[in-house]
Amino acid sequence: MSDGLYRVAFYILESQSDAQDVVQDLFIKLWNTRDELDKVLNLKAYCTTLIKNLCIDRIRKASKEQVIEPQADISESRTIDDDLIAKDKLGRVMAAIERLPKGQRNVVKMYVLEDMSYDEISEKTGMSNLTLRVLLSNARKTLRKEI
Repeated sequence: MSDGLYRVAFYILESQSDAQDVVQDLFIKLWNTRDELDKVLNLKAYCTTLIKNLCIDRIRKASKEQVIEPQADISESRTIDDDLIAKDKLGRVMAAIERLPKGQRNVVKMYVLEDMSYDEISEKTGMSNLTLRVLLSNARKTLRKEI
């Protein structure tokens, strides 16, 4: 399954080394949860979903690590139009999040906006990590279609 998972990761990340790292991270995660894998009905679909989520997590982490320029430099390079476009995009994303079903909306807000981990969300909601991942995956698909 590693070749297929690598292709999915490479398609999302567009980087050979990042895709290899994500596949390795997936197999480590699978190894650490090997006792629970007998409960998974479709291992290939489960792994594909996990690899997509790991790729998204890596992209999110990389975007947070980007260095932010001082405010004076930003104001020189950005225009009022850029600010308006950014606000419009943010407004559309927030509106799309509000249209999600309640469970998906709550999990997305906790995970993305409040930057909570799966374990923290699980404690707060009482849902399993697998359920949270499924809700987030479905929410991401819906948001991609709408936006």
